[in-house]
Amino acid sequence: MPYTYDHPHPAVTADVVLFARDRRRLKVLLIKRARDPYAGRWALPGGFLNSDEELEACARRELLEETGIRAGKLRQLHAFGQPDRDPRERVITVVYYGLSPGGPVEPRAASDARAARWHGVARLPPLAFDHRDIIRLAAARLRQNRWRPAPSKQTGARAGKTRGAGGSSRRRPRSR
Repeated sequence: MPYTYDHPHPAVTADVVLFARDRRRLKVLLIKRARDPYAGRWALPGGFLNSDEELEACARRELLEETGIRAGKLRQLHAFGQPDRDPRERVITVVYYGLSPGGPVEPRAASDARAARWHGVARLPPLAFDHRDIIRLAAARLRQNRWRPAPSKQTGARAGKTRGAGGSSRRRPRSR
């Protein structure tokens, strides 16, 4: 028999904030929930962690199940664990974020998602749980890191930097 603890255990979920740029507008992929709590409300793709599953694998699985989209590079954003963030029970979510290369990919709602659609970050619909706060943090982190969806064709530590005459990577002083 497995060991049982005297104190309750919180549930763990993984959510994905997948961004895309469409005509210089930042968009985020949302699903419309098919079940309570918050049935009919927009939310981030995500769900409960299986006991034998890695966190990022859970995030990727849920994104694929609910939207039909396979994520490229994902980064772990933050863990959210306010005791009242989910009305069902104590739920701690670990959030991953990424940027879809080439713009928005057409999602296909499935699993417990009634719909899946890209929404402008500047004009989000009413959201389930604490997902508005999560999206704000992820968008700020994306801007802060100036993250690109895929590496350029250049490689190495100096990829993307321009070099002056003679191959020096030092910046030239500005002329006054």
